Amino acid sequence: MAPGPTTGPTTGAVGDAQPAVAADSAAARRFEAVRNSPPELRAFLYRMPKGADLHSHLTGAVYAETYLRLAQAANLCFDRAAKALVAPTTNKPCGTTKDSPQPAASVVIADSVLYPVALDALSTRDALPISGYSLHDQFFATFGRFSPATGSTGDLLAEVVDRAGRQGEQHVELMVSFQTWAAANIGKATPWTGDLPQMAERLTAAGLPALIPQAKKDIDAAEARMRALLGCGTSAAKPGCGVSVRYLQQVSRTQAPSPAFAVTLFNAMLAAQEPRVVGLNFVAPEDNPVALADYDLHMRMIAETRRRFPDTNVALHAGELTLGLVPPEELRNHIRKAVEVAGAKRIGHGVDLMFEDDPQGLLRQMAARKVAVEINLTSNDVILGVVGKNHPFPIYRAAGVPTVISTDDEGVSRIDLTNELERGVTEFGLGYGDLVRLARASLEHSFLPGDSLWTANGCVVGESASAACQTLLDRSEKARLQWRLEDAFRRFDREVADGKL
Repeated sequence: MAPGPTTGPTTGAVGDAQPAVAADSAAARRFEAVRNSPPELRAFLYRMPKGADLHSHLTGAVYAETYLRLAQAANLCFDRAAKALVAPTTNKPCGTTKDSPQPAASVVIADSVLYPVALDALSTRDALPISGYSLHDQFFATFGRFSPATGSTGDLLAEVVDRAGRQGEQHVELMVSFQTWAAANIGKATPWTGDLPQMAERLTAAGLPALIPQAKKDIDAAEARMRALLGCGTSAAKPGCGVSVRYLQQVSRTQAPSPAFAVTLFNAMLAAQEPRVVGLNFVAPEDNPVALADYDLHMRMIAETRRRFPDTNVALHAGELTLGLVPPEELRNHIRKAVEVAGAKRIGHGVDLMFEDDPQGLLRQMAARKVAVEINLTSNDVILGVVGKNHPFPIYRAAGVPTVISTDDEGVSRIDLTNELERGVTEFGLGYGDLVRLARASLEHSFLPGDSLWTANGCVVGESASAACQTLLDRSEKARLQWRLEDAFRRFDREVADGKL
């Protein structure tokens, strides 16, 4: 058997710990040979198998070029003053020339001057911080600008999932909003009392459960469109067809309390009845005044929701803040409250860690609870200006807190997961073994159902599955993907050894 990322039977046997990573494998040697050559490192990492991208907003993961094509297909316009895609109206139809106030998307695509202007407006491409307008503001402004073109969820899924497949990703958990607008409307129509148990009963009685069948139909339609675009089940199937896809329902933290709670409850209800939805997350700028003022309330909302739906998985944006963006008092406890009050199993960003009260105690608690941190290097750089030695990524790792590398919004930031791994190597000195362990951790801390492969189950990586191991693989989707990742690492090592990379 060709050497892979693991050693022989002793260290390769899967017990309570993952198998060791062989430093003398062909892949590890090749990595060391190219780690100081960015072009060669990029090619190596692109081909290297990857686990999961656990922090990805679907609409933010789509590139601006796609949104302009979708806008053209939907006959949308580009408002030059607002730098946003808009729908035409009787009073303001799309213009037919490039000098129109809101030319048609087709006109924009055809014009060599307007096209790059639109791409820059819908992403952080070529964005420069200037007085009165920061990269932080540009980043978050893009979502409203391309929103009119996000109607076909299946088209968005096809792009994002196929990009994942081409990079060797096994699994993605995408943040989405199936029927959350309808749940929010129920919340808006239900007067806020401040009594969470009472509000939960009122919102449920007002019709939240009735939205679940339509949400399921929306997922069915989106996935059918995605599969059709990717050619799944045909001889021309694209790489995305092999990627496992699950969804995290979003809750906007800038809403008023009643709609925010309504959406939180609805998302948990949907997750309880729809296996493709594996949890929920609160989104939108954490520094927004409503998000700051209602942060404690939001954590209690999640706690009440989990009391009613104990199996709800929660991943939370927390600590996506830094000194200067907000007053220092706002940096003291967001991560801690997400863990202790809301019961988050994963923390997105967690950048302000060392500004928290008793950060060492928090680290010990997160390590003990195995609360994973989703590290988004480019996003933290662009939005917060936190990069390199100022990033707490190494602090989490040194404390034994699980970490995974993810993209956040690869379309808006003009990146992919390979780019984030490359930053991990060049900025933090990650080695091949680190990358393998990070890939494993991403599947370990996914919200996929079933027991982990990394338990005492009789499985031995690199060997045929024993009867006991096969029983685990048959009943656990998580274990199956972990097993598939290990097989992909072995095949990758053989390709490297054969000089194919």
